[in-house]
Amino acid sequence: MRRISEIGELGVIERILECLDLMPDMPVPFWDDASAVDFGGGMLLVVKTDMLVGETDVPSGMSLFEAARKAVVMNVSDFAAKGVKPMAIVASLGLPRDLTEEDVVQIGRGLNMGAREYGTYIIGGDTNEASDLIISCSVVGFCERNKFMKRSGARPGDILAVTGLFGKTSCGLKILLDGLYAPSDIRDALVKSVLMPEARLKEGLALASSGAITSSIDSSDGLAWSLHELSRSSEVGFIVDDVPIAPEAIKFAEFHNLDPVELSLYGGEEYELVVTVKPSLWEVAERTVEKVGSKLIRIGEVIEERKILLRIDDSTIPIKRRGWEHFKSK
Repeated sequence: MRRISEIGELGVIERILECLDLMPDMPVPFWDDASAVDFGGGMLLVVKTDMLVGETDVPSGMSLFEAARKAVVMNVSDFAAKGVKPMAIVASLGLPRDLTEEDVVQIGRGLNMGAREYGTYIIGGDTNEASDLIISCSVVGFCERNKFMKRSGARPGDILAVTGLFGKTSCGLKILLDGLYAPSDIRDALVKSVLMPEARLKEGLALASSGAITSSIDSSDGLAWSLHELSRSSEVGFIVDDVPIAPEAIKFAEFHNLDPVELSLYGGEEYELVVTVKPSLWEVAERTVEKVGSKLIRIGEVIEERKILLRIDDSTIPIKRRGWEHFKSK
């Protein structure tokens, strides 16, 4: 009998799904960023739960305030990828008994700040004793069924795009976890990208209203991993011809003789949106995102063959399925 460290998070989910009866007419399939039920009248009731655990999700240097806020951002980011506004959040806490009263206050303040940043509220939850810090948030919201952006739906010829640049969190984690040095002019930005992440909620809501998006996912497990997940759900492939690398990541990579493309593709903890766009509506999608103060960046295109490729000059190399996977990653 294999251990779950051998089958990984994906294998665990597959074994669980094999045990479940499939809900009739389920509007959003398993494996998407959020779940939903038909609420009638063309509306969906959308729910999402995501869990922050101290050992795997709270790097050295992150305060309890920042960890609690991050637990909210993780969930809001998945709602952003679906184009759904969060209505309310409940939070369940597993707390080690050696935490102090002030520690609990910091967790409460972090939860509240995260919720209020995105126009929602913590309305309840549960507490229990645990051997490690656990903050599990569940979010609920409503959206029109035809505006929900699924992972499935990408078609060959669609434009592949993202809502921001990559690589900063990879560098920030190397600073926090490995103690690597960063010049003062970029260190704060790199560390902040890890400690104070931001969900692209306004961008997701705008894109959902544009009617231009054929598929969408959030990039919290890394850009490469996200592309492979979109590929699986949409049964297509991608050619990436312009990896969106943050200038701070380029400078950090030069300083430590690292590959900035590697840092950008195989990082994680980024909460950008990765979307595919109907070519005829690309300019509409661009303008829509610009109106909320952001930018939509074209990085490639959808292809029929189920391969994920990086184009460099006149050749292509495969983008491997690497990123954070619970039970396997360290």
